[in-house]
Amino acid sequence: MSAGTSATAAPAAIARPRRVTAHLRRLLRLLQLELRHSAMVWMLPVAIALFWLTTYRKDMAMPPLWNLRAAGLQTGAVACFAVPVTGAAAWEASREARRRLGDQLTVTVRPRWERQVASWLAITVWATAAYLGCVACLYGVTASQASWGGPLWWPVVVAGASLPAFGALGFVLGTLLPGRFTAPVATVAVFFALVLSTQPIHGGRSAWQVTPIVTGGGGMGLFGGSATFHPFAADLAKAQVMFLAGLTVALLGLLALLPGAAGRAARWVGAALAGAGLASVVTAVALTGTGTLGVDGMLDIPALHDPATDRPLRYTPVCDRGPIPLCVNPAYAPLLQATSHALAPVTAQLAGLPGAPTRIVQTSTTYGQDAGSSRTTGRGTGARGDGARGGDGASGFHLILPVQQPGPTMTADQMAAQVAADYGPQLVARVVGDGPDASDAQNAVARALLLAAGLADPAASSGAAGPGHPGLDAPDWPTLTRGSAAYAACERFTALPETARRAWLVQHLAALRAGSLTPEQLP
Repeated sequence: MSAGTSATAAPAAIARPRRVTAHLRRLLRLLQLELRHSAMVWMLPVAIALFWLTTYRKDMAMPPLWNLRAAGLQTGAVACFAVPVTGAAAWEASREARRRLGDQLTVTVRPRWERQVASWLAITVWATAAYLGCVACLYGVTASQASWGGPLWWPVVVAGASLPAFGALGFVLGTLLPGRFTAPVATVAVFFALVLSTQPIHGGRSAWQVTPIVTGGGGMGLFGGSATFHPFAADLAKAQVMFLAGLTVALLGLLALLPGAAGRAARWVGAALAGAGLASVVTAVALTGTGTLGVDGMLDIPALHDPATDRPLRYTPVCDRGPIPLCVNPAYAPLLQATSHALAPVTAQLAGLPGAPTRIVQTSTTYGQDAGSSRTTGRGTGARGDGARGGDGASGFHLILPVQQPGPTMTADQMAAQVAADYGPQLVARVVGDGPDASDAQNAVARALLLAAGLADPAASSGAAGPGHPGLDAPDWPTLTRGSAAYAACERFTALPETARRAWLVQHLAALRAGSLTPEQLP
């Protein structure tokens, strides 16, 4: 290469980074202008109000568990912020067409794509700032209430990644369909698309779980042992972030490919961005479709899975000093007092009797995959949970709190009442020997103990214990025919003082369990 050629190439090589720097400076100045005039500023009060009404208040009504509140944060924040972001972006994108400024702006130095990217950045910055403020508020309150564990950041990242993605979607819609009604129609359409995106999900193997409002395998949410009995498995969250990032890049690249949006070099850049983003979207969807339901209710994606999350977390249970000690995972310590108080009328009658457990231990819920649908296994007293430590074999009794399973939101007192209604009959049956082959005397005593504990027969009072949670498999109450000898014996035994009932059980429990007593022999 000649000296003249070298002298010419050197300034050209130096000029390239200078041009890039100049473009970035122009974009930064344009961003500063857009931040002052962004339509998202007017939508922030709406987004924050929606977050407070639909997400914050609902999360605060839940027990202070990081997994539950993180799931509520992700699902609620996506709906509360992504919808206004889409509307604001569509309004900004159609601004030039509505005001008929296209011909005048065509001759300006900055191409349309650069102006759109700056406007999109302004909307994203405002929305992200408000979103992070809401996250700080919710997580700050949770940190002051939670008894164990720490913040889960992957749900925060997923919801945050949805903001630029839906902003880019709004810009594409506003550019392709400019008009006054584009923004409101896009807002409503995105809302229904998010809400309905969970309907096709059936079981763990569903690519639809890549939608950002899904937080757990099978669309169940974080109601298993994730982040309490097992480490948080971020497989689905990683796929969702990959999907949202790819969607953002692809849509921004598409804007550069529209006629008159940018020059030739920028169009090549836009084509590369669109291709890379589309590849990321397809990869994320394909990976999500390979997932299976993990033991903790989260989605396990083989290509993204960390085997360390399969090992149960070790912890020291928190126990009370009730008639039969109740021990729970330290994350559920705020529910211990209410649950123990609800079980006390039952455990006080059974403590120390032959067959009564020496302690009640909370166990984890184990999930599995069955023929393309999610099912729960290992529930009830017959299962030994992976997370429970310090169980004592046959003398222990294991239970699952309703908050560990999918179901309606309940207060601590409602959950405690549900536990008593579900597990009270099981505790009594364990001591008395109640069951399908139980004698009339056993049924009479079992029913009397339940009534004396203040529990309501679900057959006589439907829904008295609060909303049901499927899968607890609580046994039916002993059935007695009104007017029969067993029914009369049950009424007599219920009317006895507690000390008299206990004294009789201590003396005659062995004969009662053997089935050698008749209803007439009951006091």
